Amino acid sequence: MLRVVTELVSSGEQVTAIVNPASRHFERIGELGAHVMGVRVVSESLLRRAGIDADADSLSSARALVLLDADDVRNVHTALTAREMDPDLRIVIQMVNPRLGKQLHSLLGDCVVIAGPSLAAPAFVSDALEDDELTWVDLGGRRMVAGPADLIRDPHLTVLADTTSSATPVLLPTDSHDPAGDIVLGTGVRNVWRTRDVRRAGWVMALRDVFDRRVRVIATVMTGLVLAGTALTHYVGNIDWLRALYLAAGAVTSAGIEDDEFSGAAPLAKVGGVVAQLTGIVLMALLTAVIVDSLIGARLSRVIGGVRGRPRNHVVVCGLGTVGARVLEILAERGVAVVGVEHDDDAPGVQTAHRLRIPVIIGDSSNEETLRSAGVQRCQAVLAITDGDITNLESAMVVRELNPDARITMRMFDHDLAQRVERQLGLGHSRSVSMLVAPAVAAAVANRRSQTTVPAGRRVLLLTEVAVERNSVAVGKRLGELDETGGLRVLARQEGTSWDWTPAFDKAVEPGTRVAVAGTRSGLARLLLATRAPHRSGASERMDP
Repeated sequence: MLRVVTELVSSGEQVTAIVNPASRHFERIGELGAHVMGVRVVSESLLRRAGIDADADSLSSARALVLLDADDVRNVHTALTAREMDPDLRIVIQMVNPRLGKQLHSLLGDCVVIAGPSLAAPAFVSDALEDDELTWVDLGGRRMVAGPADLIRDPHLTVLADTTSSATPVLLPTDSHDPAGDIVLGTGVRNVWRTRDVRRAGWVMALRDVFDRRVRVIATVMTGLVLAGTALTHYVGNIDWLRALYLAAGAVTSAGIEDDEFSGAAPLAKVGGVVAQLTGIVLMALLTAVIVDSLIGARLSRVIGGVRGRPRNHVVVCGLGTVGARVLEILAERGVAVVGVEHDDDAPGVQTAHRLRIPVIIGDSSNEETLRSAGVQRCQAVLAITDGDITNLESAMVVRELNPDARITMRMFDHDLAQRVERQLGLGHSRSVSMLVAPAVAAAVANRRSQTTVPAGRRVLLLTEVAVERNSVAVGKRLGELDETGGLRVLARQEGTSWDWTPAFDKAVEPGTRVAVAGTRSGLARLLLATRAPHRSGASERMDP
């Protein structure tokens, strides 16, 4: 909320912030210039006091509602309440559960769903790989990626630039003779099949972990006791070797003993049999306890998902929450060897790691032994993206001691702390999910889409969405007439709440139509002039889609 309020106030918006009085940012949000309402529970009467109260004769004084609660259920409840109060209110909602977020349009109608992990994860991956070739963008209801054609998964939706036809890249070419050298737009990166430097432990390593040193010691003692009992039974009881082995093993393991064989034996043999049986009972109890302790202490996810061998040149991801889960998916798509570290084996990223067959170390990421188990002393990069600033800072300091050459990126919530750490400690880069998400929220509030820049040599293209306003020049034109060779290309058109990525270009453009486009700065500027109404009053602006 602090980052979003800062972004909105700096853009000239009047902001009313509903904040829990217990929040440590309560006073700071008020100092930014927002009107702060300190309450613990959001109710219908509170929303009405905040300016959401539409009726047949008037509109709400509030232009948009932004919901940033970490609880998806509370966000949906508040959004439904606000939608009943004002059917035309613009709602921007942050969702942790991506599946629920995709279904919100059917519940709320006109709303913008912000998924922090999807927005932030590509930035962390780029830091880890020092890779600026790929650009991720939310466009036309899809998560898209732009970059070299040999990295983008088929099918390619469009060619953004031809970088091989001449010294200067050709932007938005009508055709290309060298697709491998193009910069294209697609929905994902190509799988890179290669030998991985890191493997999961698997069942063989799992059995080794279960049958640890304690089990081996107890088994050795029991074996020695069985051998000694076999010799004693053979010589004292005058019994053949196989029969003696059977009797000794039965006595030591408490599986049973045939007393009639010893009924006529010497007293010393009887005492030896009783001692062997009592010792065996104790050893069997110890063996059972040790094996159960190994299974419970390691847990199935830890035993099966550990690291085999000595990994090197991999990426270590510390913190497998919602952001960490998305980071693992992107790294797996890129074919990068990766090891996860998480203290909670029920975290979302742990399940993702098992699905992708990525090794996971269950333990505290700030603990040196845990990081050694993940092979940080031989890795190429570490992403410390847990939910705690101190944990991430401690992890970074331990990694720097173990591997001075590793690239380190920390997730830091406290902006001031992050700046001081980067400046004074030199532990690497720091990023904040809220700093990455806040501009997208502010853009959604203003009913505009943030522009994503795609570099093409020394030139750039912009990817964004544009809404056609009522009474603008574009109304009534065919969709294909908005295209401009080398300057602008229409990629998709919104039909109701869904996007059509194969639109009919001979269909007329209607007021409220939203299009996803790629263009140069000049081409996009001309499109904005054509889609903008010549005169707009406050009321008409409020009613425009």
